[in-house]
Amino acid sequence: MRYISTRGQAPALTFEEAMLSGLARDGGLYVPETIPHMSAGDIRALNGLSYEETAFRVMRPFVGDGFTDEVFADLIAKAYAGFGHNARAPMVQLAPNHFLLELFHGPTLAFKDFAMQLIGQLFQEALERRGERVTIVGATSGDTGSAAIEAFKGLDNVDVFILYPHGRVSEVQRRQMTTPLESNVHALALDGHFDDCQARLKDMFNHFEFRDSVRLAGVNSINWARVLAQVVYYFSSAVSLGAPDRKVSFTVPTGNFGDIFAGYIAKRMGLPIDRLVVATNQNDILHRCLSDGAYQTSQVHPSISPSMDIQVSSNFERALFDAYDRDGKAVGQLMDELKQGGFKVSQGALEALREHFDSARVSEDETLAMITHANATMGELLCPHSAIGAKVGEDMRDPATPMITLATAHPAKFPDAVEKASGLRPPLPNRMADLYERSERVTQVPNDLTALETLIQERIAK
Repeated sequence: MRYISTRGQAPALTFEEAMLSGLARDGGLYVPETIPHMSAGDIRALNGLSYEETAFRVMRPFVGDGFTDEVFADLIAKAYAGFGHNARAPMVQLAPNHFLLELFHGPTLAFKDFAMQLIGQLFQEALERRGERVTIVGATSGDTGSAAIEAFKGLDNVDVFILYPHGRVSEVQRRQMTTPLESNVHALALDGHFDDCQARLKDMFNHFEFRDSVRLAGVNSINWARVLAQVVYYFSSAVSLGAPDRKVSFTVPTGNFGDIFAGYIAKRMGLPIDRLVVATNQNDILHRCLSDGAYQTSQVHPSISPSMDIQVSSNFERALFDAYDRDGKAVGQLMDELKQGGFKVSQGALEALREHFDSARVSEDETLAMITHANATMGELLCPHSAIGAKVGEDMRDPATPMITLATAHPAKFPDAVEKASGLRPPLPNRMADLYERSERVTQVPNDLTALETLIQERIAK
């Protein structure tokens, strides 16, 4: 299995090389050269398996020779051993033919744990075998950062620096990043919004002298391994509802397009997915683009669903690569235009995107109303992001096709919004009940590439 760049100007890599590299040296994102296919029989055989066994069968074809079967299976088992639910990704029914996929039972109470816990294990295994050390820099709108710190804290072969937008994440999200004591993890509060964090991260990857000097690696969803790990729960949930013998649809609250792109990969692998529905908040660039073909950035408006306060959705580049028939030159041109504020998707590419993706936008008032409604009529307390998904899923579901809405975070990560809508303040799980009492360790940093690179070089272990 080889991995190629969406911009077509970087050498093909193995799975392990692509995982450790993160972003391609031409600025593109790595994608598999070919998508492995699972037959109906292969998918049917997943019925009744544990989440770990399903994960092994779904991901194994993508991994190649980098890890033996025995090692890969052991790393998967270690990755999910700390989850708070034996099913790992359980489902509950919200309404007739509408189901909620709970992806918040991991160590940091968000769906990012499914990928990050596994990546932590894969990185450690690969780096120990190679005798190497890397510097991980990540950008987060809230959940990626805490999941990365939880996965990599205390590991011998990595230093981790997480950029998050100062004052634009929830208190729980912030404290999950700033309270770990391990010396190899660093929380950096950047003056700006998430797109600024993500832009500086990409600048570091494109500054090859710095990249090579610190052995830079990335764990944002620009990293293919992140997307791959998220493919698994599309299979596990769909099979539990009768796949491959009946189709299912998914609604995904998403800002950076990585989680829903994992669903697209599952569909390409043979999972009978009818529709993939993008659910956005007021920062609705993905909905606008899928509606009229114009990907035009605008001001980021802070919301009660801060993990979706994004205008530059990195993983959308992977979807565009397929929509443009894997023409790396065309994608590179679009990304150059994006630096000037936006681009127009060609009619043919837009039709290709619409073959797989629908979309809808949810306002702040509608989000709060859905939290209220879900608690009163469904007995479910939803975080704002999950409420956006549930609102869109309920509005757009086909009564003949099961709709699975992804619940991306625990309501306790966003207690103020949940309490405002429901009158209930969701408690943190017992294992992190003292989070508000822990001391914080954080550095506020300017939105300046040179200053960031200097700080990182000063702090990495020598």
